[in-house]
Amino acid sequence: MKGEEVVSYLEGLSDPVIAKNSQRFFKTAKGEYGYGDIFLGIRVPVIREAVKKYKELKLSEVTKLLKSKYHEIRLFALLVLVYKFKNENVEGQEKIYNLYIKHRKYINNWDLVDSSAPYIVGAWLCNRDKTILYELAVSNRLWERRISILATSFFISKDYFNDTLKISSILLNDNEDLIHKAVGWMLREVGKKNRLVEEKYLRSRYKKMPRTMLRYAIEKFEPERRRGYLRGQI
Repeated sequence: MKGEEVVSYLEGLSDPVIAKNSQRFFKTAKGEYGYGDIFLGIRVPVIREAVKKYKELKLSEVTKLLKSKYHEIRLFALLVLVYKFKNENVEGQEKIYNLYIKHRKYINNWDLVDSSAPYIVGAWLCNRDKTILYELAVSNRLWERRISILATSFFISKDYFNDTLKISSILLNDNEDLIHKAVGWMLREVGKKNRLVEEKYLRSRYKKMPRTMLRYAIEKFEPERRRGYLRGQI
């Protein structure tokens, strides 16, 4: 099975109306975060069905697809990697993780990060040295910083919060709204697991947080508690 077959299949599913809407939704205009990205116009559930069809594609072919100019083909490649990672032994998982890190420049929009980083980077690093996450957290690339915090979603699922909180502090003054949302989201996930841990973290920082980050972090709090944070009265 060759990558060309997958490309032909996905191109056959393209829809110009969906593509046009995706160009707007993923902010591809000049000066926006997704500038230059190109879409075929394929909805995510359809891409996931294609993954089931071509999940046995060789890693060498998946790597070629990850370099595609088309957003949906890169997403397809990442979802295949996620599938393969879950079904590999340790040696195979390490190979996929290294492939992911080596080719991370092609992971260049929030949906690509969010659908892959927790399940490959987070899953691999959970019980291993996490230095690379701290390197990514100070990268000048928005998407590498988002990988650093989203990867910790996997740690949170295992009731381990330390790296989420440390990386959140690194990203506390980030200039990008997409990072504010990601950090707030991960803090909210910590709170779902352990509210005391989240509130202890917030108490000395919430007044300095970007408003969007704080709103995301406290979204599940009781209404009166949320108002207290937003008014700076906690």
